[in-house]
Amino acid sequence: MFGGDEVTAFFENRLDPQGNAELEAIANLRVSAHFFLRRDGSMQQFVSCDDRAWQAGVSCWRGRHACNDYSIGIEIEGDAVQPFEAEQYAALDALLAAISSRYPIRAVTTHSEIAAGRKVDPGPTFDFSRLARRWGV
Repeated sequence: MFGGDEVTAFFENRLDPQGNAELEAIANLRVSAHFFLRRDGSMQQFVSCDDRAWQAGVSCWRGRHACNDYSIGIEIEGDAVQPFEAEQYAALDALLAAISSRYPIRAVTTHSEIAAGRKVDPGPTFDFSRLARRWGV
């Protein structure tokens, strides 16, 4: 189910897991992201791009560990079943363009790449080739 307040509550450390086993399993985690893109393309920012967010956890990419220390985390509302929306890809392109106007984007990747075996998102329904065509990744 998309569109609820759970992700926002989770990133703001105010998640109420009462009666939901899936939420109870993650309620004690402290997680944040710089940005969250919803299904309709709307966006929320939780952490300044100048500050560290806690989106990746234990991570390594291209031999470099602790990805939270040098990355900007963008969470995209979705799952491994339903395709992501055109509005999300458009919002992601606009967000990456805005970020790249201030910070040098050297690469774009996914949680499944930087925390392989522990994270699987955005999953098989995300068209990573769209990013590759636009951002040369």
